[in-house]
Amino acid sequence: MGKRIPLTDQERAIYEWQIWVPGFGEAGQERLKGASVLVSRVGGLGSVVAYELAAAGVGRLILAHAGNVKPSDLNRQLLMTHDWIGKPRVESAARRLRELNPRLEIEAVPENINEQNAARLVGEADVVVDCAPLFNERFAMNREAVRQGKPLVECAMYDLEAQVTTIVPGQTPCLACLYPENPPAWKRQFPVFGAVSGTIGCVGAMEAIKVIAEFGKTLAGELLVCDLREMTFRKCKIFRNRDCPVCGGRSEHQ
Repeated sequence: MGKRIPLTDQERAIYEWQIWVPGFGEAGQERLKGASVLVSRVGGLGSVVAYELAAAGVGRLILAHAGNVKPSDLNRQLLMTHDWIGKPRVESAARRLRELNPRLEIEAVPENINEQNAARLVGEADVVVDCAPLFNERFAMNREAVRQGKPLVECAMYDLEAQVTTIVPGQTPCLACLYPENPPAWKRQFPVFGAVSGTIGCVGAMEAIKVIAEFGKTLAGELLVCDLREMTFRKCKIFRNRDCPVCGGRSEHQ
């Protein structure tokens, strides 16, 4: 989907094992190197998404997350460390990712996605991965992704349950098709294990990799629903709302 940037000999050595993956190859790795990905929030979900994308060789990450590290982050936000308590989360994330991949370009934004910054940040990315817990952030990203025609990997979890879908503007339902309004019962704080966030974060990262490298089958038009309490995984078809105020239910061919 994006530009291809030739690999160095060092990069071929680092990514050799994943270049062996059928359908991916060196062309896929070059697309990852040429790609920019926006990760909204680098908490329990987003920290794992960002880490896996950095490890896979994505060339540029835009990380948006406000606030400072606090003790309750440390059970799941794997890019945060105890010695960073009281300091900006996004700086801790950038620091850890650069240790993993010093070739990675990072734009660390100490803000959560909002109506004022969504257009600019989505505009800088080839793919958006939504790991935000609040629907006002998720709705803002969804509107801009649809408006700008950017693929959006939508990740969410609660307790031991999680779900992922990939939104392709003009082809699939958008977030507003699934959630026309902000769910009134949704709270900012909720029960969470880091292992649940990590599981779905890895799935979200793999979706972004497949979208960028143009291989495999994504979750476009499908919702993956996971229940780790019962250890069940299922996929269900999701459908566009023709009255959706964001995507209008209209395909790019209509």
